[in-house]
Amino acid sequence: MGHAAADLDDLTAFLARLTALLLRSSAEGAYSIERAVGTSAQAFGGQASVVLVPEAAVLSIVAADGRMRTVCVHGFPEVFRLDQAAALKPFLADVKTGQLGVAEANRRLARIEAAPPPYPWWLKFLGVLLFSLGFAPLVQPTWYEITTTAVLGAIAAALVVAAVHAPRLSKILPLVVSAVVSVVTIEAFAGDPAHGGPVLLMLPALFYFVPGDFLSASTTELAVGLITTGAIRLVYSIFLLVQLYLGVLMGIFVTGTPLNALFDTAARADLPKWALILGGIAFTAGTVLAFAIPHRFFGTLLVLVYATVGVQSLFTKLIRETGGTFVAAVVLAAAANLLDRNPACPPRLILILPGFFALTVGSLGLRGLTTLAGGYVIEGFQDLQKLITIVTAIAIGLVVGMALTHSRTTTRPTPPHASSTSQRSP
Repeated sequence: MGHAAADLDDLTAFLARLTALLLRSSAEGAYSIERAVGTSAQAFGGQASVVLVPEAAVLSIVAADGRMRTVCVHGFPEVFRLDQAAALKPFLADVKTGQLGVAEANRRLARIEAAPPPYPWWLKFLGVLLFSLGFAPLVQPTWYEITTTAVLGAIAAALVVAAVHAPRLSKILPLVVSAVVSVVTIEAFAGDPAHGGPVLLMLPALFYFVPGDFLSASTTELAVGLITTGAIRLVYSIFLLVQLYLGVLMGIFVTGTPLNALFDTAARADLPKWALILGGIAFTAGTVLAFAIPHRFFGTLLVLVYATVGVQSLFTKLIRETGGTFVAAVVLAAAANLLDRNPACPPRLILILPGFFALTVGSLGLRGLTTLAGGYVIEGFQDLQKLITIVTAIAIGLVVGMALTHSRTTTRPTPPHASSTSQRSP
């Protein structure tokens, strides 16, 4: 290495800060954290192993002189500041090649951690709105769905921006947004069944809060043997879905609407093909702005969105929806893995996220719960059954895609002698 071995105190401070940042950007899954932390420790002459749960990690660190320390680090997983995930990729590459001393690495990491969001509040507002509008044609390809989403998405976006400066609101934001959107939808937009079911009109505006990424990440973690992280993340995903579900029910009760109004029938499509293509552009632009992704990655992400939707549509015609979704997940994961090797490309989490959202997995859970509440038992359980099937298909598809493009030059860090409890990641 280009630098002397790091002191235990300096190495511990650096690795603890790094692990916290990695935890906060682990909504895709926790399987890469141990490798990144272990490789960084080796770059400074030490060793590290990690025991993970989704919101915390126990680090066992051994410095070059043999001294050992164990620390606990906390970091709640989220995907709202992906500019930090993007900055971590070149930073970790510099650490691995020995270009940084541990003090400089710690200072540079602190700058990444303290950096302000890359976009002002009004661009975040626009991003959440575009994210909803771009998703709307995938729910119902109708002009009425687009019009409704423009209003409901603006309401949701305003509440998202407000929650940035109101920590108490952020704790229950999915519940509040779904309740407000439910009331407005029922009072203003759900009068004619020909326009589709109320939940289908609400879904695009609520999609920003649907935990589809957590659902598939939890299933992927279970598939690769990270039982604790996968099980906890799965429970948290269900909790977020229940918040959205309860918010929709609150809107029903406040307006005095009967529960059987929660039917799940789609309207007749009337959008032209060009509108669907523009929807992909709006969706990708919204993802970039809403999740603080550097704008230079827009073109790459747009191609991945179109490729994912195109593969899913093609193979759905050949081998039905589950098979089409599985193949799309394989292609998305493989493409993201290959692009991730290019230093100029964003990290895999950013590459996967927009295409993954386009697979619309999480919305099935909300549709299933609300349809059940409306008394449509068969349709509700069909949506929930489809949710379980599609989530599993996506998770296995992501694992297969990663396995097919796994770099043979990637080596796992050697764990220290007292790390037998460390969870293994692929």
